[in-house]
Amino acid sequence: MVCIVIEDQPPAQRILKKYIENTDTLNLVAIFPDALEAMIFLKSEPVDLIFLDINLPKISGIDFLKALPNAPHIILTTAFSEYAIESYELNVTDYLLKPFSYERFLKAVHKVLPNKTLNKPPKELFIKSGFEHIKIIINSISFIKSDADYTEIITEKKKYLSSEPLRHWLEVLPKNQFIRIHKSYIVNTRKIEKFTRNTVSLSNKHKLPIGRAFKEDFIAYTLKNNTL
Repeated sequence: MVCIVIEDQPPAQRILKKYIENTDTLNLVAIFPDALEAMIFLKSEPVDLIFLDINLPKISGIDFLKALPNAPHIILTTAFSEYAIESYELNVTDYLLKPFSYERFLKAVHKVLPNKTLNKPPKELFIKSGFEHIKIIINSISFIKSDADYTEIITEKKKYLSSEPLRHWLEVLPKNQFIRIHKSYIVNTRKIEKFTRNTVSLSNKHKLPIGRAFKEDFIAYTLKNNTL
């Protein structure tokens, strides 16, 4: 299915590009920083699906959508929830509230292609560290620790600092691989070597605490998914 992205923020462009590349049924043909450029493109190049940001320069995504004749499937992306009611009145396929996970992205795409299997997980992601966006391999992450106003992403070889909160990583990382075991820790279950009632031991020799409030869910998760 041929699709385009209309998004003016480079980090959001990269995330959508990666999600689309990891979905076999989608073919990304162009990314536009504003809706006017996209409108010129669409006059000669039909597409099946548009990932459309609402807050755009020149004209908003909503105004673009109202002016678009014979609109294809539209999945709106925005950091603001107040547009949800208006967007559904315009008959969009779905409404993605940033930041959204790959799983949530697939759920939206599945509404366009209900008979397709869209379950290819992402292999990498970009993390914001200072003024940089750094690509890391998801499987290399051992655990993530919340520390005051930032989080530490611990990989097999390096530690990264990010301003994103812990809840962000719960949203963007694969839920069949990462689980919260403490108010301050998310762990990659594939890195676990053993665990007791109170601690998790990882393959890189780190030992992490299991919070009392998370213990029951953690044990049920490992048994259900046979992760150890």
